[in-house]
Amino acid sequence: MTFSEDSLLPISALQHLLFCERQCALIHLEQVWAENRLTAEGRLLHERVHDADAETRGDIRIVRGLRLRSLRLGVTGIADVVELHRDDAGVPVAELTGRWRVMPVEYKRGKPKPDACDEVQLCAQAMCLEEMMSCVINEGALFYGTPRRRQTVAVDPPLREKTMRAAFRLHELLDGGVTPPAVYEKKCEQCSLSSACLPRISGMSAFDYLKSTISDLKSHKENTP
Repeated sequence: MTFSEDSLLPISALQHLLFCERQCALIHLEQVWAENRLTAEGRLLHERVHDADAETRGDIRIVRGLRLRSLRLGVTGIADVVELHRDDAGVPVAELTGRWRVMPVEYKRGKPKPDACDEVQLCAQAMCLEEMMSCVINEGALFYGTPRRRQTVAVDPPLREKTMRAAFRLHELLDGGVTPPAVYEKKCEQCSLSSACLPRISGMSAFDYLKSTISDLKSHKENTP
C-alpha cells in the first residue's frame, strides 16, 4: 500500500496519536491547539535546532531541518538532525564525496517517556530517509534536554511494525473524521489541551462544546438581574 502526496500526514501526529487518540483528533481534525510551558519549551528547542547551519565534525556531516516524506507510511515532516557518518558500506549522498551511513537524531525537551511514542516518531523519520535515499538505517538517536543525554535507538523489526501500525491507525482515525470521547488518565495533567478536553464534551466536537458554552453564558447573562 502506498499513499499519494496529497494524503500525507505530519510525522508529529504519530506522537499525538500514541499519547492520546482524542488529543490527536482535536489537533489534526478540529484544529484545536493550546500551548503550555512544556509545549513552548519544546517548540523553542526545535526552532533552535532547525535554525543552526549544517556542519562537519571529522567524518560526520550534520544536516539540520531536512524535509522528509514516506509514501509507504503516508507521512511527512522535518528532521531535527540527520547525521551522515563516512562509511565505505554506506550510500552515496548528493554533493558529498564518498559513501555515508545515515542516522536521524530527534531532540526532545524533557526526559524519556514510559511509552514508545518518541521511538516511533524517530523510526518514522528513519523509514522516510530509507525511502528517499535508498538506504538501510539500523539505528537513530533521541537527545533529551532535561538529562542532556543521547539515547541510541535500534530501528529493528518490532519498532518498524509498531510504527507502521501507528501510521495506518493515524490515517484511519483522521479519515474517519470522528473525535474519540475523553478518557481521563494521570497523563492528562500534562496535556496542553486539558482545558478544552473536559468530561462534559465527551462525545462532542470542540466546536459543539464552544457553541454550548457560549449559549450557557448568554442564558446566564439574560437571567442575571
